[in-house]
Amino acid sequence: MAETDTETPRERYRTQVRAEIKERAWEQIATAGASALSLNAVAKQIGMSGPALYRYYASRDELITELIRDAYRSLADTLRSASAAGADLAALAHTIRGWALEDPQRYLLIYGTPVPGYHAPGDITLISSEIMAILLDACAALAQDSPATPFDAHLADHREWANGHPAPPAVLHRALIFWTRIHGVLSLELAGHFTGMGFDPALLFTAELDRLLAH
Repeated sequence: MAETDTETPRERYRTQVRAEIKERAWEQIATAGASALSLNAVAKQIGMSGPALYRYYASRDELITELIRDAYRSLADTLRSASAAGADLAALAHTIRGWALEDPQRYLLIYGTPVPGYHAPGDITLISSEIMAILLDACAALAQDSPATPFDAHLADHREWANGHPAPPAVLHRALIFWTRIHGVLSLELAGHFTGMGFDPALLFTAELDRLLAH
């Protein structure tokens, strides 16, 4: 038996309008960047007055939060599916790049330059920690043959970012190096800094990943 749709027509309409607002917001971000996002401009695009739109999103920051939350959730779900299918750390790296290239503005909203004046709520940090947990699990599956470093000892007492993950300091270190190197290359690529340099960014990404995993 099919599940009963418990949403009222009013609730369904509200859901549809919020989805359209987010769609128009992404179009604005793609054109002018997140810092130029304007609720009044979005309202005009969908044929709504500014005050009417504020019934759906009370502020620009609330809309940005929703977009960031959606982006993190999309990446977390994508990585979780890849991990469940048996993806190792290298495959997860390519999964991240594929997700980023699919929608560069979505990637840059969460990993690019912070939006001036915007402060994300705490629940976004919880979603991003799901992504890190998947990477930590993949790093823990690799052979641990590296000597301890001073940074390992530092991480033993500074692991808040790992959100309670039980990985030992060496794994925490490996995950952080992976995270910073992968996103460093991706951020440069998606921001256009490799344009005109003549090499294939995909090959650079793979070469950096191979070097990273070899060490």
